[in-house]
Amino acid sequence: MTSGIEDAEGRGAALEVNPVGARVGIRAVAPSGELSLICTPARARELAAALALAADEADGARSAQPVTVKAGELRRGDVRDGDRAMTVDDIRVDGATVHVTWKSGAGRSWTQGYDADADIALRRRAGSH
Repeated sequence: MTSGIEDAEGRGAALEVNPVGARVGIRAVAPSGELSLICTPARARELAAALALAADEADGARSAQPVTVKAGELRRGDVRDGDRAMTVDDIRVDGATVHVTWKSGAGRSWTQGYDADADIALRRRAGSH
């Protein structure tokens, strides 16, 4: 994948991501050199989440008006509105209670219970830009 990828001097570069056994290989090739890494799937997911968050912030994806949804309508990848980024990592519904596992930009995660009808303000909906 080379579209939109450049090295620090603005020259075209390539990025490859492939499974390597039970791990993930990442290879970056640019005129200035090459870097190859192998990481666990969990670390690859953390890297992907950090890249997505940084891209959203760089795009100015924050809307002037946050979107409000009911806790029961949350989706994985939704980003909560507030001064710190919190992304929905998992959702489990247990009757009228929704258990939401949040993940911070720093990689910490925690689970919080909400009434299914509770209003949750979002900075960004999963899948929208």
